[in-house]
Amino acid sequence: MAEARTTALDLVVGEVIESVFDTVEDILREALHRHRRHGAAGGLTEDDVRAMVPGLHARLREPGQLAVGMGLILEPGLLPSQPLCLEWWQQAAGSEEPVRLEVDLHPDSLDFYDYAATDWFAIPRRTHRRHVVGPYVDVHGTDRYLLTLTMPIEADGVFLGVAGADVPLTRFESVVLGCLGSAVEAVLTNGEGRVVLSTSSRWITGSLVSRDERRRSRSLPNLPWAIYEPVGSSPD
Repeated sequence: MAEARTTALDLVVGEVIESVFDTVEDILREALHRHRRHGAAGGLTEDDVRAMVPGLHARLREPGQLAVGMGLILEPGLLPSQPLCLEWWQQAAGSEEPVRLEVDLHPDSLDFYDYAATDWFAIPRRTHRRHVVGPYVDVHGTDRYLLTLTMPIEADGVFLGVAGADVPLTRFESVVLGCLGSAVEAVLTNGEGRVVLSTSSRWITGSLVSRDERRRSRSLPNLPWAIYEPVGSSPD
């Protein structure tokens, strides 16, 4: 019974995350379509990026949308007229319309936001694979506890940037736990061993699971996460 219930947690987490990655992939495909429209010359332009904004707004407004922010972030230097490009829109609390994320992209500034050094950008660039970062507090935008999901945008082996989405941890927890109902005690951890989600109040989101406990966890396919089931947590 315990194994069946933790397997259910595997499946629910996978389904929820895949639903967000479906949206991210839509953004990626639109970016590649616009990139390839220029034929042999190739290359996204500022006009292409601006033309994607209505689609980002529409996706943020979709019923049941888990993401509160989404967009694309380009490889530094890809746009000659705009060396750094972060086109990210958020559904802000109390606002009917999505709001553009404004960060300091001036390298000489004290508040410079070096997005190329962030895990959500650097890891997909290095591995050529999608990635999930978090949970972390978004100090540059919503001040929420977030998960950020990104996918590399690549054309003919050339890295163009990433497409991504931000999901509030509260929404993620609500959907996953709502689908599970009554379940065995289990803890979902990220690659650092920090709690992403728990079916028990004994485990606080963001807390660190010990190395010994992590040795008894099992990895989830296609995600940098693992599930740990505490000893003695199975129902009678």
